[in-house]
Amino acid sequence: MIALLRILELVALSVWVGAIIFFSFVVAPTLSSALPQETFGRAVGALFPRYYLTCGVCAGAAILSAGALWLSGTRRGLMSLAVVIMLVAMAGATAWAGLRVLPEAREARERMYAAAEGAPREQARLAFDAIHRRSVMLNGGTLLMGLAILAMLAQGRKP
Repeated sequence: MIALLRILELVALSVWVGAIIFFSFVVAPTLSSALPQETFGRAVGALFPRYYLTCGVCAGAAILSAGALWLSGTRRGLMSLAVVIMLVAMAGATAWAGLRVLPEAREARERMYAAAEGAPREQARLAFDAIHRRSVMLNGGTLLMGLAILAMLAQGRKP
């Protein structure tokens, strides 16, 4: 059972981090360079619900398995607790981005596309850009924490 929990934790975290990397560094740049801006925005917007669902499922599996390992006494110490706390923080950032920031971005993007050229469109674009920056920061923080946990696991430490 302990081996299954460790495998589940590692697979869930790896898929989660992999999804962030793949979307951020492969999918988004590729679509951005291949599609007109409005089409790109709509395509990425259509992908995000499944992206966040995938990340959320991985978050739940990683937290449950890491928490079970910690609560069972298989893993002890502050580093083990830190892993669980980091996973919860990652899940919180992912949930916030998917449930709060994503709808705000969708609305801001639609306002931007509907705005008249000139100052109204520029104001709408600036509003969208601010929301997008929040999303990037949440995603980036999640990625860095996930990579840190994977590095600890790869070094053979038993957090």
